[in-house]
Amino acid sequence: MATKTIKKVVEKGKVYITATFNNTIVTITDGIGNTLYWGSSGMVGFKGARKATPYAATTAVET
Repeated sequence: MATKTIKKVVEKGKVYITATFNNTIVTITDGIGNTLYWGSSGMVGFKGARKATPYAATTAVET
């Protein structure tokens, strides 16, 4: 069964980046604060110490 993808157009939003020693978490919200997307370098596939690299953070934002 196919699921329907809903696209939401948002004029203004906020990007929250939480960078710790072990991981980088990126959250994108709309103007009210509802989460539209979130991702982390661990979710992209980086493991261990590589999650904390700038390249892993960039990859988490791009996906």
